[in-house]
Amino acid sequence: MITSKLEVLVDFGPKAEAQLIDKTLNSLKSQEGVTQALYKDGAVMVETTLPSAVVLDMIAKSSGRRAVLQGFGETQSAVAMISSQSCCKSQVLGVIRFQQSQSGPLVGDGSVHGLAPGPHGLHVRHTGDLSMGCESLGEHYNPHSAPHGGPNDPVDKRHAGDLGNIIADEEGRATFRIVDNLLQINEIVGRSIAVTERADDMGLGSTPASKVDGDSGTPVACGIIARSAGIFQNPKRICACDGVVVWDERDRPLAGKGRREKPCCGKDENVKMCCKV
Repeated sequence: MITSKLEVLVDFGPKAEAQLIDKTLNSLKSQEGVTQALYKDGAVMVETTLPSAVVLDMIAKSSGRRAVLQGFGETQSAVAMISSQSCCKSQVLGVIRFQQSQSGPLVGDGSVHGLAPGPHGLHVRHTGDLSMGCESLGEHYNPHSAPHGGPNDPVDKRHAGDLGNIIADEEGRATFRIVDNLLQINEIVGRSIAVTERADDMGLGSTPASKVDGDSGTPVACGIIARSAGIFQNPKRICACDGVVVWDERDRPLAGKGRREKPCCGKDENVKMCCKV
């Protein structure tokens, strides 16, 4: 199995209690899919085959403290912050991370919120152009001029960007981890990734759109793929520009009103998550 290494910051406080750290690590080690868990340089390092969102939930539950993912992967890593590109009108948001494993395959790890329950297509798109939101991304990334297919198809039977489907639960959350043998990080950085409104039929459908995009419909969320930090490559704990600590940063906008003192998007709890990533 291809594993991923995660660097997780846990809000243990100014002086971490050894007993609480041991409890957290032992709880992780008892979980199927976790091959290693240790405390290093103020963070919990986990080697796992589980999605990072699942690991974060485990750590938060076992420690009773806030946890955030600080680094992903040992070598080449990338990340895409995806959204519907229209804050507070639609609440589809997520983070998708990529790691080039040492053995070769690309690992994709993500959590997307606000989707309609059920399957949704996931595709790397040719460009990173968000000038018109998700409408200006271009076609599926297809350097081999192949027809549309599924992630398990050979190189001449799929677009390189065809990553199959992710499944949203009844609450609209899709948590996933995929392993792909065709894509490489160095060819997707600067491009984009999109989640579509419908399931991808992997090119097996009867409609003309099946061989183009799996008849998966228009994107409901997208984002540009950018380089990101691997484990223990990002020492940041406080944003030097405004003093917001890493624990609070994930619940606030990147800049502007609400960055320093309030949650995103005003006081209405119904739209609070629209800027949350």
